[in-house]
Amino acid sequence: MPTLLIKNGFKFFFYANEHLPRHIHVVKGDSYAKIGLNNMDVL
Repeated sequence: MPTLLIKNGFKFFFYANEHLPRHIHVVKGDSYAKIGLNNMDVL
């Protein structure tokens, strides 16, 4: 799982063989989100 950025406790990463739509994962503590790269929507 390549990490793109760690900032202010947020870790932004992706999985190499991930499904569509293209997105990144974001975690901080116990919280988790997926952000779509086409329109920056929370998935």
